[in-house]
Amino acid sequence: MCVRFWKPTADRTSLRSENFGSVLVRSTLIFTVLVTLLPIKLWASAFGGEIKSISAKYSGSQLLQKKYKEFEKSVRVEEIDGFKLVKNLAVKMEEMFRKKAEATRRLVEAAEEAHHQHEDNPDLQYEYFNAVLINEVDEEGNNVELGGQFILEPNDHFNNLSVNLSLSVVQVPTNMYNKDPDIVNGVYWSEALNKVFVDNFERDPTLIWQYFGSAKGFFRQYPGVKWHPDEHGVIGFDCRNRKWYIQAATSPKDVVILVDVSGSMKGLRLTIARQTVSSILDTLGEDDFFNIIAYNQEIHYVEPCLNGTLVRADRTNKDHFHEHLDKLFAKGIGLLGDALTEAFIILNDFNQTGRGSVCSQAIMLVTDGATEMYDDVFEKYNWPERKVRIFPYLIGRESAFADNLKWMACANKGYFSQISTLADVQENVMRYLHVMSRPKVIDHEHDTVWTEAYVDSAVILCLCVLNVFMQKNQGILLGVVGTDIPLQELMKLIPKHMLGIHGYAFAITNNGYILTHPDLRPLYQDSKKRRKPNYSSVDLSEVEWEDKDDILRNAMVNRRTGTFSMEVKKTVDRGRRVLKMHNDYYYTDIKGTPFSVGVALSRGHGKYFFRGNVSVETGLRDLEQPDVALADEWTYCNTEEQHEHRHLTQIQAIKLFMTGRRPHLKCDRELIQEVLFDAVVTAPLEAYWTGLTLNKSENSDKGVEIAFLGTRTGLSRTNLFVPVDQLSNQDFLTAEDKEGVFNADHFPLWYKRAAEQVPGTFIYSIPFSTAVGIQMKLEFFQRKFWTACRQCTALDGKCSISCDSEDINCYLIDNNGFILVTEELSQTGLFFGEVEGAVMNKLLQMGSFKRITLYDYQALCKDYAGSSDSARTLSDVSVQDRISTDRREDVRHVDIFLLEFNLYSWWNVDLSVKAQRSRGKTMMVPCDTEYPAFVSERTIKETTGNIDCGGCIRSFVIQQIPSSNLFMVVVDNKCDCSSAPPVTMDPIEIILKFQKDRKKPESCHPFHAEENAMECGSATQLSSHLTAALLPLIAATISR
Repeated sequence: MCVRFWKPTADRTSLRSENFGSVLVRSTLIFTVLVTLLPIKLWASAFGGEIKSISAKYSGSQLLQKKYKEFEKSVRVEEIDGFKLVKNLAVKMEEMFRKKAEATRRLVEAAEEAHHQHEDNPDLQYEYFNAVLINEVDEEGNNVELGGQFILEPNDHFNNLSVNLSLSVVQVPTNMYNKDPDIVNGVYWSEALNKVFVDNFERDPTLIWQYFGSAKGFFRQYPGVKWHPDEHGVIGFDCRNRKWYIQAATSPKDVVILVDVSGSMKGLRLTIARQTVSSILDTLGEDDFFNIIAYNQEIHYVEPCLNGTLVRADRTNKDHFHEHLDKLFAKGIGLLGDALTEAFIILNDFNQTGRGSVCSQAIMLVTDGATEMYDDVFEKYNWPERKVRIFPYLIGRESAFADNLKWMACANKGYFSQISTLADVQENVMRYLHVMSRPKVIDHEHDTVWTEAYVDSAVILCLCVLNVFMQKNQGILLGVVGTDIPLQELMKLIPKHMLGIHGYAFAITNNGYILTHPDLRPLYQDSKKRRKPNYSSVDLSEVEWEDKDDILRNAMVNRRTGTFSMEVKKTVDRGRRVLKMHNDYYYTDIKGTPFSVGVALSRGHGKYFFRGNVSVETGLRDLEQPDVALADEWTYCNTEEQHEHRHLTQIQAIKLFMTGRRPHLKCDRELIQEVLFDAVVTAPLEAYWTGLTLNKSENSDKGVEIAFLGTRTGLSRTNLFVPVDQLSNQDFLTAEDKEGVFNADHFPLWYKRAAEQVPGTFIYSIPFSTAVGIQMKLEFFQRKFWTACRQCTALDGKCSISCDSEDINCYLIDNNGFILVTEELSQTGLFFGEVEGAVMNKLLQMGSFKRITLYDYQALCKDYAGSSDSARTLSDVSVQDRISTDRREDVRHVDIFLLEFNLYSWWNVDLSVKAQRSRGKTMMVPCDTEYPAFVSERTIKETTGNIDCGGCIRSFVIQQIPSSNLFMVVVDNKCDCSSAPPVTMDPIEIILKFQKDRKKPESCHPFHAEENAMECGSATQLSSHLTAALLPLIAATISR
């Protein structure tokens, strides 16, 4: 048997094979690798020393370190009290929400009074500003009817839309007549709201959209803004089928939908039935529970896995049932009695467990007829209390069985509707909501409703709504008023400087859904920013996924106050990198709302805050220097509350407040005092950087472009060593660079990564109060690397090994395994395992790198229309594909940043799986994924390895660059290991969905004794014998 072994040649360290009997001589191989290791260690040391010297010189880190040392005695370090922090935050949020609720209550009072003073006039003629027709002209240049000249001006408070701050506009759904008497009368009396809209905005300039959604269908919006129809000339918006309207109008409910699939339902009737069921599903919200049963001679659960139970009406469940509706087909005969019995049993059993809404209950019956009244079923399960309402929907033009169905509705406090065409579906389905709203209206309970977060024009909002009742006649809903609340306003209340580099605040709803959290990703990029389908129902457990038992989530859902701790893995750089830390969570409820708020503090530097003290005069002087900027989204002074302060920058506001010229400004004096301290301590860097810039002999090749620093108080300083138009990365440290600047919910990415490095040359004596760094051209950085790799110790200058040799491949990678320098420029930015799979596998086996499993419960998958489930792929292209298609053309202009000598590659690449191309249509659907991240083992500075490639042995050396997060990897190129699979960061889809605990809304109005049960549908008059049967039943029920 012939086995190969390796030994060094006289002039190089590449390896070759010779026959040597049947034994592999390992000692010779070890000797070879040792010879290889020596020059590589020299290269690493030379390169590390060169880059460290450049970093220290241009960043000014030693000067800054010295300056902090001077102030060391005047600085005190304090431990942050997490409980005090979260309770103070909850009080501030409670006050903000209270002010928004007061604004909506003023609208309710005005609307009810205006309607009380109005007498309906069917002949009323009234010209109003129609949102679609304003400023429109006819062919002759005259204003169209219901249009008129309407002044609009751009306003940055309303996302730079052109608005009218004096008037509101009225939108009428496309399928409704603009001059319908009900519309005209409603628009006329609701004009009284204009004055209140304006007054509310003057009282609270942080308000944005205010509106009134009428039960008649029109929608009044302030400030006035022009609406634009789609390409078909249609505006499909109807306020009555919006979640906020339904949530305010009705109480939580349990619903069983019965759909007739007997043979008589074939063809158009089944199509209308499917659409009716779909429309009913769309009216259900997060506090509702439902199931769908199809019936003929047998009972068929639309989802067989959910036999005999109800599920929450969240988006995932509703989408699932929507898909199953297309699978319904008609045959056989319909046994409605069995279906009704099943529905009553489900509702009763589920209600007794306390798992549903524990409030209103209803059965929706979608059928083309009923041959009898089934009074025996109702008498057994629903009379005399009639707690379950019956809503029959008669499909088709036939009226033969209408009497029986209407009797069911009237005998069970429901409503009968007949649907003849697809166009009739929406309006008829909506009628049940006004019946369900009767108890709340009669009780005259103006419940304040707070919705989940939603996205409007890329702004995340939540909504405060109240219902409006008719005063003259009980039981009639006029509509719903509401106001949007930008969650950005909520985030301004968060004391980011007290939370630390990795700390954050977050808030959730009673259903556990996120209102605000730094890991919430409501948008995705696909030619333009789009909303994710399930962005408003991301559960806290899907971002705090290390809490496997939902301890934190359930405590907050149940509005408790407490604390919780756990080890977490936080991802940065769009999921490509991971930081391990231990978080302490503090949480409490926000009074007057269904929300809870929490703060997370990372142990170590995240639990402490240092306080310095300088004079106001000195601090303001250094704060006003041209190289200073403050975090745009942090609130040092609240300039939004008063109109006269809106034009002020934060620095201007600080100066006016601290000098006593604007004492009424609401400012955070504690934060301002600390930012003044930072301004003074970092001030010497301006002169230092300026001196380097003016010295023409320095930086002659313009390899260093920017020096910058950031502090925990959101202060940053920057200095350009080259003109702006010559910068390689002009987005860096600008608003376009979302991860590289201080935001409302996170510190810059470079600051986070610098803080987690082992203390070294660029770590300061007061830990992590400041991060400092420079930006280099990639070309300059690479040149320094290749120069270092040509050094050797041979006296004759003939190096035994060189990265110029074709026999070896040289790489520079970071601590997460991404390539920064390689001879193959197209590989820059790729994960090392994609290029050298065999070597990366060996590094993992040896412990030089660790694989960490992460989860993304907000991922999107592409679902190809008409394909099988196996055709689903994750939304974006892989790391490798994204580099090759999006970045490779510009890779020469990618920059490198040194942050406390933590080298960071600034090419942001989305983490995802390779997409399969398809000519068919695709749609984005939510999915859950598992994916790996990789991190180096800090204690291993150098190592060597050998890989059996099935015919040869491939050796490699990995050597850490001193005082950095970088590694040089040198790989033998003569042994082909290309057959080894790559190590990728590709995610895989996982199925992981569970029903979570929730806190039921406190308000519940299921039924009322004063309801008029005879208002139960007007499509058909009841025959005399059915009326005679119904009236004694109603009388008997009321008498009880």
